[in-house]
This record gives sequence, C-alpha cells and structure tokens, in this order.
Amino acid sequence: MRRVRPGAAASRGGGTSRAAGEERTLTSVAASDTYEGGHGKEPEDVPRLWHVTLSVSGPETPLKEVRRGLEQLAHDHPFLLTSRYASDHAEIRYWEEARDLHDAAAVALRLWGEHRRTAGLPPWEIVGLEVIDRQTYHQRVAEGYGPPPATPVGVHPF
Repeated sequence: MRRVRPGAAASRGGGTSRAAGEERTLTSVAASDTYEGGHGKEPEDVPRLWHVTLSVSGPETPLKEVRRGLEQLAHDHPFLLTSRYASDHAEIRYWEEARDLHDAAAVALRLWGEHRRTAGLPPWEIVGLEVIDRQTYHQRVAEGYGPPPATPVGVHPF
C-alpha cells in the first residue's frame, strides 16, 4: 500500500518532475510540526477501543488440548471475549485499548506467540487478523453483517 499526502496526486509509472539521474531531496519535519493546517494544535493521543479477531491454524491437535490452552489464555488474560476452536484452527475475539490501529495490531500479532508456552497453546501460526474501531464494529452489527456480539463469552467449539 502506498500512502499519499491528502490533496497530492498519486504518481504511478515514473511520471516525475526530476531530470534523469537527479536524486530526490529528503526533508525532515520537526516532531512539533502539525500535519494539517499548521494551527499549532497537537493531536490528541487518547487510547481508543479496537475489536480484534485473531485467527490461527496449524496441525491437528486433540480438541481437549486446544480447549485447555484457550481456557488458560482466557484465565491469564481476562480481556478475551470469546474463543472458538476446532482441531486445526481457532479464532480469538477481544477488545484492545490502544492509541491507534498499528498499536492494537502489534499487540494482537504478539499474543499467540508470547503465550504459546505459558498457556499450553498449540504450535499454530497466525493466519488472519482483523482490527476495527468501535464505531465500525457497532455499525456492522447494526447493519446485520460483520461479527455478531461475542455471546456467549468463553471458549467454545466451532
């Protein structure tokens, strides 16, 4: 994904104004400079709630072991809303409080690996991650699509 400053045209295919062989000049922006408008107002760094769905998958593991590992993870980390599992995959859903999506995703991507040994989780890999803000979550539920509210809370088979 390529990021472009709002109001600037995205250039594809090399349509630049530089002469052949001319290097691009890099400039820096002071940490206190604001991105938009230059009004001198600092952005608010208020944590927000993010709904996280983490999907993992791997070799078949006895269901009893998968359930025990997920229950231990939920006990160690009571923020987990619900987990669904089968012998070769699982899905964990929870709310994360973070400054932005990047922080929430970073925490989610570490969750399984960091707690694999202590919770006795299967040696599976992360195969999917969805992180959406609270407003988007509630909008999806209200419109009848997206993840339904996590009820019943707990660890359940698919």
